[in-house]
Amino acid sequence: MHIAPLARHILRISILLPLLAGFNLPASASNASATPLVHPADWCKRLVVRMPGVSNAMCLQSELLPTGVNSLQGFPLLARQIPAKKTKRNQAPLRVLLMGGIHGDELTSVSVVFRWLQWMPTAAAQQFEWSVVPVVNPDGFLAPKAKRVNANGVDLNRNFPTPGWQQDAPRYWATRTKKDPRRFPGSAPLSEPESKWVHDEMLRFRPDVIISVHAPFGVLDFDGPAQPPRRFGRLLLNRVGVYPGSLGNYSGVHKNVPVITIELPNAQKMPSDAEVKRIWLDMLRWITENVESQSELAKVHSVSLPSSEPLKK
Repeated sequence: MHIAPLARHILRISILLPLLAGFNLPASASNASATPLVHPADWCKRLVVRMPGVSNAMCLQSELLPTGVNSLQGFPLLARQIPAKKTKRNQAPLRVLLMGGIHGDELTSVSVVFRWLQWMPTAAAQQFEWSVVPVVNPDGFLAPKAKRVNANGVDLNRNFPTPGWQQDAPRYWATRTKKDPRRFPGSAPLSEPESKWVHDEMLRFRPDVIISVHAPFGVLDFDGPAQPPRRFGRLLLNRVGVYPGSLGNYSGVHKNVPVITIELPNAQKMPSDAEVKRIWLDMLRWITENVESQSELAKVHSVSLPSSEPLKK
């Protein structure tokens, strides 16, 4: 019996779900239901209502699979793992963690990641290994009125375990934001299943660079080592600073894994198709020319240090 590609993908998801429900999930899932409350056939139907410029067919063709971790309201965190196909001889491919929708009201940040997923088969993208998560905060994204925070009212981009978080994050929230509920960092670092999953994925995947898509400031932000990009498309570099608990602070500053924050100019209206393509191509070019493999850097450091001096972590 011939099964169309989209139907075959839905069938594969349906088979996987019972298996995933039986896994010993990481601690990030402890506050979320182990089994998604949303049927696979409904994932894209619910998402595309909020995604400008993305059709249901495009969503289904993205080949996303559940990670085994769900949001607090039972929506699965969906990801796609894409191996490299064009690599240099005896050289491991660079690993790229690409994320959208960590703030649920930044709708275009989700759409752009879905659009880029369609271009993964191109030669320029196939030189890298990818972990792609288009919607980190599905509860905020799918709320009756899309909101920045998750179902617990936590800003996921202030919930990462930067040094001194217990003192710095609550103080910054109280004094600098005047306890703005849209920027509440949570009761503890990694208190939320969504931020905990991102943290666990960083440990598992060991990215060489992280690309996080946001909106609506219309700039590029950069944290960490490597030469920062001057521009992607029309977006120019404008470093906006670091915050307690932010991904850029945690990964770029403290873990030395560079983080590019792409701030699209509008949270609800997509850039032109040409601009989406320009940002994509400029991003790939920058990664190729400026990002170094973390595993290769570790080898260099291990050789350059005297044998009596331990590696500092």
